[in-house]
Amino acid sequence: MRKRALSYALLATLAIGLLGGCSSGSGNETSAAAGAAPADAGKQVTLKVGIFDRGNAPAGYTATDNYWTDYVQQNFGDPNNIKVEFVPIPRNDATDKVNVMMTSGDAPDIVFASTNVLTPYGYAKDGGLLELDSLIDQYGSNLKQYLGDALEVGKVDGVQYSIPGRRVNTGKYENLIRKDWLDKLGLPMPQTTDQVYETLKAFKEKDPGQTGGKVIPLGLSLTPASIEPIVWSFIQDGLTDEQRYTLSENLGYPLLLPGHKDAVKFLNKLYNEGLISPDFALDKDEKQVFQDVMNGKVGMFSDNLGNAYADNPGIAKVLTQNVPNANLVPVDPYTNNAGKHLKPEYDPTGFFLMIPASSKRGVEAIKYLDWMAQPDVLFTLMNGIEGEDYTLVDGLPQRNQSVETNKRMFNSNDIVMITQGEDFGSNEKNWAAAAAAVPEQFRQNVIDAYRMSLTDTIRYANFTTPIEAENKFMPTLRDKYDELIVKSVMAKPADFNKVYDGLLKDYMASGGDAILKERTEAFKAMAQ
Repeated sequence: MRKRALSYALLATLAIGLLGGCSSGSGNETSAAAGAAPADAGKQVTLKVGIFDRGNAPAGYTATDNYWTDYVQQNFGDPNNIKVEFVPIPRNDATDKVNVMMTSGDAPDIVFASTNVLTPYGYAKDGGLLELDSLIDQYGSNLKQYLGDALEVGKVDGVQYSIPGRRVNTGKYENLIRKDWLDKLGLPMPQTTDQVYETLKAFKEKDPGQTGGKVIPLGLSLTPASIEPIVWSFIQDGLTDEQRYTLSENLGYPLLLPGHKDAVKFLNKLYNEGLISPDFALDKDEKQVFQDVMNGKVGMFSDNLGNAYADNPGIAKVLTQNVPNANLVPVDPYTNNAGKHLKPEYDPTGFFLMIPASSKRGVEAIKYLDWMAQPDVLFTLMNGIEGEDYTLVDGLPQRNQSVETNKRMFNSNDIVMITQGEDFGSNEKNWAAAAAAVPEQFRQNVIDAYRMSLTDTIRYANFTTPIEAENKFMPTLRDKYDELIVKSVMAKPADFNKVYDGLLKDYMASGGDAILKERTEAFKAMAQ
């Protein structure tokens, strides 16, 4: 722990929890387990809080030992006689990692599930979660005020089992293109999928970046951020509610919706014509595609919203350092059969924060989240110290781009998981605030990317009751889906239908059919 004076505020709560098996205790037993036992009175206790480890910590810092974790200890932990221990969860395999921790009984006291509300429902049904109603009533006044009616989303049969985080900006992905390449070739900004194809061919044939034959027209990795923006844009217009609910699944990919096969066939075409990253199947964490973009090899790619212009990983910033005239800008080019730029959008709730039923630190956990929910704590953590890390411009914090600020703010958003983003009253102000956190040369690009991310969006169709088959088969089906993408995209064009159809049949036999059947029954019950 660093011995330096800190003047920030924060919170933390993370880890993706799959809690089925973490405890066999019922929720009714949790009052005693949740609070510090009498023997703990006057003694320091340890509160374990999961946190993403993205592998992007600057020198001298780690995900679990940095400026903000120090602040948490000094400003929340020490005054409350609590040692806050952060538990690192690798971002790219968080689900698998937490599964292991849950089954081994070594889970942190604060965990979180993904944005899918079904996950905490499933955990609660299995008796794996602490009941939170009385704890929040006693220790969560700030949480109640901050989250308001959103807390209702975290209830199962009227019982509060999870705390849904707020999501201010619901846009999910961004598409980026080298506008300097377009300008060099005299090409317009692509506005349709067909125009994307023609643009990618021109990038390959004419190599405007002068890469010496190493040009990658479309950077691709085996991640949702690379694949989903393309796949969803092929989903046909005019879906009925029955199609959306019965043909969807917890995976997120629209595998069974009409248009998915066309999307994969398009990727197959691009692969066989040498228009996408040749080793995309090996890039499961985006590191290779990011490296290729920063080295000036890539003409287009897709990513998580806001990532390309953020200081960490610094994609656009490093690109312009390596290629001074590079101009990476957002674009919204992919279109479906109705000409719409269909894309997925997040729900207005983010991660679902939960406390395992086996935890004895329920009181401390709610106190911690409640401390974080204080307006000054949230604002300070997300923006830093006025005059050092930001200045107020038109009432909005504008991030200073000093080395020290960028270093210590590298994971502040991962610390504050009761919210994702600050709400300044309108989309436009929220976008401007997000843009203010990046170097000035990229700020308009951020605003444009956020605006595009909310054009022609669709939200995942999920029920408010658990789909047992999803909980049972989804881990296997995630791997099956990756296999379908890789083998179908890399198949020879003449073999595409055979390969795709065979892999889809295997997917359905491995649990897909069971999910489809259960979702169909759930839809019928919901429609009654």
